[in-house]
Amino acid sequence: MIDSLLREHLERAKLFSNVSLESVEHLFESCQQLKFERGDHLIEAGVANSHLYLVLGGEVRVYLQDRNMPPQAVLGGGDCVGEMSLLDGQPASALVLAAQDTAVLAIPHEVLWSMVDCSHGVARNLLAIISGRMRDSNQALVAMQARSLEFEDAASVDALTGIHNRRWMLEAFPRAMARCEHDGTPLCLVMADIDLFRHFNQRFGYLTGDALLRRMARRLADGLRAQDLIGRYGGEEFLMLLPNASAADALPIAERLRELVAIGCGLPTGEGVTLSCGVAQMVPGESLDALISRADAALLRAKQNGRDRVEAAS
Repeated sequence: MIDSLLREHLERAKLFSNVSLESVEHLFESCQQLKFERGDHLIEAGVANSHLYLVLGGEVRVYLQDRNMPPQAVLGGGDCVGEMSLLDGQPASALVLAAQDTAVLAIPHEVLWSMVDCSHGVARNLLAIISGRMRDSNQALVAMQARSLEFEDAASVDALTGIHNRRWMLEAFPRAMARCEHDGTPLCLVMADIDLFRHFNQRFGYLTGDALLRRMARRLADGLRAQDLIGRYGGEEFLMLLPNASAADALPIAERLRELVAIGCGLPTGEGVTLSCGVAQMVPGESLDALISRADAALLRAKQNGRDRVEAAS
């Protein structure tokens, strides 16, 4: 016979929800009530486990890795733990410990299978518990992947302008160059630099200069084609990679960007800004560093020839 206190606990347990305890009452004789003090381990990761533990009172926590990390699950009265090793017969994959003084009913796996044979309700509840565990694990995985993507995005985006940064360009640009070379299609690199930006900062202050950089980045990004790539190379310099564009295609694009900046990046200071650009078309086998070097030389020539102009690399 089940004593009245244990019966109350069992009637509140998810495993026996809507189950007539009389149908499995005789099986509880093979189960044992145990007490764990705070910090005691119920289940060890990597160690074989042969029981399902039904929490009668207290609290247990499940850790998939180091216990110093947040727990995968926090379980209280009416919950159970240890059901996964019942199904696959493998060593436990998690550490389960008592977060406070805890009482449990230890149900041997063979007894639990007998309960399943005796009661369809126990079988349904066990399936629901396992499904819930899998759903929680899936949600945790999705959340972890989302956080990982957020970290990746943060690492590849320039904090000031919101466009991609140099680190991202050094990874993405060579891949785009390799695709174009493999396909036999042209590709051009545009290096753009705000004219006299240092003087602008000295005259209006760095906060106004930062505002100009943000406007410049938006203006340049909006003026590109859908397949083009842009990033902040450093300071007031921007790099734009134009796949499937020859020098004859890229020069008008760079001119359009120069004109867009001249008419659209002014600030409340009333000070106009201009842009100089260097354009270089990739040659077979050329590295990104070499392509940048040629675009930079063209940009320098644009500066020397009066600024606010576009020059093509020789």
